[in-house]
Amino acid sequence: MFNGIIYNQGLVTSVQKSKKNSLIGIKSKYKFAQREIGSSIACNGVCLTLVSIRSSNIFFFVSYETLKRSNFSKIKKGDYINLEKSLVYGNNISGHYVQGHVDTTGLVKNIIIAGKSWVIKISINAKYMKFLVDKASISINGVSLTISKIASNNFEITVIPHTLKLSNLKKLKKNDTVNIEFDIFSKYLLKISN
Repeated sequence: MFNGIIYNQGLVTSVQKSKKNSLIGIKSKYKFAQREIGSSIACNGVCLTLVSIRSSNIFFFVSYETLKRSNFSKIKKGDYINLEKSLVYGNNISGHYVQGHVDTTGLVKNIIIAGKSWVIKISINAKYMKFLVDKASISINGVSLTISKIASNNFEITVIPHTLKLSNLKKLKKNDTVNIEFDIFSKYLLKISN
């Protein structure tokens, strides 16, 4: 479990691809101890298992299911990844409950600079629109954000300067693909009501 508050990023240093999975190496100033091998780390919002540490690189195995549902199918050397360790009992939760179970990807349709903030319009498959609630939480590349506007097949988020500074959202461009995890409460409530 995570909370979508990003303080650290990593640089993709290697991507070893096969037909059904990948092994990704990431270099980061974020410190990891050998005892953390096997623990869950949110990488661009995807809960991945830390499989090894070599020098200043950390490595993650990415399964076929994750490749299908996330932007890791397009990841390449030189990309920046948002990193978050799992929550520790008793710590503050500043964002919202993020599981790291990415539901789908979205396409960046437009970025408007409003003062020092960015308003980002993201389109998604129409079948996922039912999970969107105005002013509800959403995770984009692992960052806890608030939905500011909903249209027919897209939605908008507003990203403040502090979040842009600490996450890879500042590197987004039109037509980029982002990972999306809808608010867990909206998914469960919708399931119960059906």
